[in-house]
Amino acid sequence: MTATGVIAIVVGLILVLVLIVAVVATMFRKVGPNQALIVYGYGGTKVVKGSGKVVWPMVQQARELSLELMSFDVAPQQDLYTSQGVAVNVEAVAQIKVKSDPVSILTAAEQFLNKDAAHREGLIRLVMEGHQRGIVGQLTVEQLVKEPEMVADRMRSNVADDMSKMGLEVISFTIKEVRDNNEYILNMGRPDVANVRRTADIATAEAERDTAIKRAQASREAKIAEAVAEQDKVIAETASQTRQAEAVRDLDLKKAEYAATVQERQAHADSAYQIQANVQQQTVVMEQVKIEQVRKHGEIAVQEAEILRREKELIATVLRAAEIERQRIETLAEGERQRQVLQATGQAEATRLEGQAQADASRARGMAEAEVIQAKGAAEANAMHEKAGAFKDYNQAAVIDKLLSGMPEMVRALAEPLSKVDKITVVSTGGDGGGAGVNRITADMGTMIAQVPAMFEALTGLKLEDLMRQVPQLGAAIDAPNGHRVAPNGATVEVATDGARLSRPSGGDDGAA
Repeated sequence: MTATGVIAIVVGLILVLVLIVAVVATMFRKVGPNQALIVYGYGGTKVVKGSGKVVWPMVQQARELSLELMSFDVAPQQDLYTSQGVAVNVEAVAQIKVKSDPVSILTAAEQFLNKDAAHREGLIRLVMEGHQRGIVGQLTVEQLVKEPEMVADRMRSNVADDMSKMGLEVISFTIKEVRDNNEYILNMGRPDVANVRRTADIATAEAERDTAIKRAQASREAKIAEAVAEQDKVIAETASQTRQAEAVRDLDLKKAEYAATVQERQAHADSAYQIQANVQQQTVVMEQVKIEQVRKHGEIAVQEAEILRREKELIATVLRAAEIERQRIETLAEGERQRQVLQATGQAEATRLEGQAQADASRARGMAEAEVIQAKGAAEANAMHEKAGAFKDYNQAAVIDKLLSGMPEMVRALAEPLSKVDKITVVSTGGDGGGAGVNRITADMGTMIAQVPAMFEALTGLKLEDLMRQVPQLGAAIDAPNGHRVAPNGATVEVATDGARLSRPSGGDDGAA
């Protein structure tokens, strides 16, 4: 057999196999979980649920049966009579389906396989209505209305046998509505409504009665409380007025005690202030003398600074000229050395000339430094001479003039604290007229002013009398006995023997001082 024949055979077999598979696929029937496939014919009747099966043609046939839930209303058109003989109309809803076991599926297939859904539901509804009529006849209207769950349970239990014979089961049964044409159900609740209304009316009347009683009690208690409050108010006002009177009395007593204490402390304070003022005045005088000393030292420092300035000016001028001369001499010496070095013909001669030039430069440098030292010494001598002349010219008359010209400022400083006193309280215990009362203040001022010369002598170590003796115009007057003396300029001078005080008549020349 050739290769072409073999290939043809293989292809033919494959085609036959594909054809067989296609034919078998067309004979395979599948159903979902909500359906059941009833296969009957060769091999008997078989139930297939949620799977598939090959149905051979000509020898077998298959039909589908729905297993889905069926919901329909159970509402008989005619009235149903209760055990009381009352005609009612009961509407309910039933949920029914085919059981899932194969026996029930076969039973349901025997009953409903060739019937459509409407015919099948009609048959089931007739059975349900018959059982519903029987159950309603055994119950009263009140039970139908008030116990619907009990009615539904009875319905499911009574229908279960008949439904099982048809391969069905009742999933749920619910009463939707119960009606009657004689208003029995409407009137059935009226006694209860009347009882409820009567109970409500009674409760309302009792509540109003209790409210009126409570209001009366509250009003009585309010009146009592108001009277008690008014009484307490009167008592409180009386007690408050009493406490106010006591407080006013205590306040007056405290004010009197405080006034006495204040007056006593004021007297002590005035005495202490007088003593402190005297001490302060003495301290001010001492500070003024110290200030004058500082001023004198400042003037001396200024004069010394001026002398130093002139000294530095002279030194700078002379040193600058000497420095220029020294640089000129060094330049000339360096030029001479270089000229001699260039003219030298041998190493020995160059060395000698270089030494000679260095010697000349050292000699010239020494001469320049000597001139600088000489100029500095001359400048210092001149400064010392100027300083000595300045101190020589500043004689004792000038010192006395400074002292006397500063005395008014010293007296003003002594009196300065009195200008800041707002009030002076004088406590006098009598005594002589010049040392008591207001006169004591002026007397103390005169005493402090008279202490100025003694303070000057204590601070400087010099007596004012010795200073004034060295002034030609005042020396003769001091050496003379006490009394009025006429100075060379025609002024009248009164000098005490102790030299502590100078004065002139009010008609004298002011320049005589």
